[in-house]
Amino acid sequence: MNVLLTGASGFIGRNLVAVMQAAGHRIVPVSRRHGFDVSRMTTPEAWMSLLESVDAVVNAVGIIAQDRQQRFATLHAQAPIALFQACTWAGVRRVVHISALGANESAFSAYHRSKRTADDALRSLDLDWLVLRPALIYGRGGTSAELFLRLTRLPRLPVVDDGQQHLQPVHISDVIDTLVQGLTVSSTRRTLDLVGPQTVSFADWLQLMRLAQGLPPTGLLRIPYPFALTMAYLGRGLNPLLHPDNLRMLQAGYLGDPGPWTQFLGRKPRAPWPAGFFTDARDALTDVQEGEANP
Repeated sequence: MNVLLTGASGFIGRNLVAVMQAAGHRIVPVSRRHGFDVSRMTTPEAWMSLLESVDAVVNAVGIIAQDRQQRFATLHAQAPIALFQACTWAGVRRVVHISALGANESAFSAYHRSKRTADDALRSLDLDWLVLRPALIYGRGGTSAELFLRLTRLPRLPVVDDGQQHLQPVHISDVIDTLVQGLTVSSTRRTLDLVGPQTVSFADWLQLMRLAQGLPPTGLLRIPYPFALTMAYLGRGLNPLLHPDNLRMLQAGYLGDPGPWTQFLGRKPRAPWPAGFFTDARDALTDVQEGEANP
């Protein structure tokens, strides 16, 4: 299978490339690292030459914060919508699109609203589409996971209020397995929330990261939400993860029902486990396959 993959140099993209190429598929990678500026590819014509001999498209472009060159409206909405329209022109029917949990009718952040704009555009087209909305993704090489792993080495764990915000983390291997199945499954035109089977508090999530690094549990440094929000405003230029909207998203604590995703996968997604922070999709999926072969 020939697959056009946008966001090919990102966390999801790199893992999908490794798994797909190991299975003998051909990837047409699109990212700045591969010489493509997606922010300039906002018309269907800009995509047409890339779709020649392509069987399916995976859109995994995403940024967590904006700067002057990289804008949510462009990268999450205008460019993907142009790609989806080009697929209709080129006869590429299968499109798997990575959105985000919370990109629904109650979305409040610019990040989620831009994702939802592309979701709605794709769902309106006569294509065999899948919209995947993952929760927090972790695994080896994940930018946010690496930041928080460093954070959890502190003597006390900084948390907002009491640290009881709800998370349903998903491992990168389960996201990649879903993408791979989504390229060939007959049941399309579905929106799936990729949410883990176990709900954990943010504080417990940080403690699990300490355990993964061989560190014992430690106490919490409780930061009142108004003060944390002020600090996020002041520090947003230092690291994109410190943007106030990301803090608001954490406080909102998006949750979902893992049942439909479990049914789609044909198995339960993994519950969080310490070694998962240092395991990529290819290695984790190999472990799953070997476990199925040797029950």
